[in-house]
Amino acid sequence: MEYVTGATIKRLREKQNLTQKELADRIMVSDKTVSKWETQRGLPDLCVIEDLAKALGVSLSELLTGDLKINENISANMKKMHFYIRGNYQIFKAK
Repeated sequence: MEYVTGATIKRLREKQNLTQKELADRIMVSDKTVSKWETQRGLPDLCVIEDLAKALGVSLSELLTGDLKINENISANMKKMHFYIRGNYQIFKAK
């Protein structure tokens, strides 16, 4: 498995419409640190990787590989659910 690259971080940050400062504030590092990551002058420490993935809106594996997945699982779509209320319980089932 590869480690996260600066290009991946920058691409994901820009996709979220975040500045380096905004991303840095979300994961409690400096904007200079984010800049170093994006310019390949440093790598994120393992202790911030999970927070970085959350801030960028991707899974940990997507961040590490740069291979973004699109959820195409339509069976879990809430629009296809029926909700029934019975007594004090709410029961639901898929269409």
